[in-house]
Amino acid sequence: MNYDNIPEEELISFLRDGDEKIIEYIIEKYKDLVRKKAGSMFILGADKEDLIQEGMIGLYNAVRDYDAGRDASFYTFADLCISRQMYKAVEAGNRKKHSPLNSYVSIYDDENDKDERGEGTSILEKILSETGRSPEEMFIDKEQTEDLEQRIYDSLSDFERKVLNLRLTGLEYTDIARILGRDAKSTDNALSRIKGKVRKILEE
Repeated sequence: MNYDNIPEEELISFLRDGDEKIIEYIIEKYKDLVRKKAGSMFILGADKEDLIQEGMIGLYNAVRDYDAGRDASFYTFADLCISRQMYKAVEAGNRKKHSPLNSYVSIYDDENDKDERGEGTSILEKILSETGRSPEEMFIDKEQTEDLEQRIYDSLSDFERKVLNLRLTGLEYTDIARILGRDAKSTDNALSRIKGKVRKILEE
């Protein structure tokens, strides 16, 4: 059977009725999404292959738990389950290393996540982009970058650090709220506080 033109919500129903080939189809269809998210989450300090495996677990959970009458589209639900599973893995792994998720993160992203010039993207560049500034405007070198990143992280609360870490992976505040189990308003407010603290540090 060709599954391409069948809505995923129907495919999940067929799977539960015994069509086991559908799970292979869904895994193949979503593997690029899992890899992309693993590349983003890599900046939080986890092995990329481990994150891909966790993402697949999240995808399996999405297939298992999806309820068309309760949840949004399957894509939206799967996207959230994959992100949540990866985030939980990062958090658990960092606890084992006695280093909380909110600790200082690596200056540079995944080696594979480079621009056309072959240059990595610093965490500070992403933070500055949230406040409308650029490293070029700041005339900062690597040593200053490390100092600024550390000062920014030290200024944030535990919740704000978690929000910032997830925001740096590209998630919107509504998805961050779901992953952290908080309401969207408090998450959005945390992002506003983070931007305010970053601006204050940059102006010192």
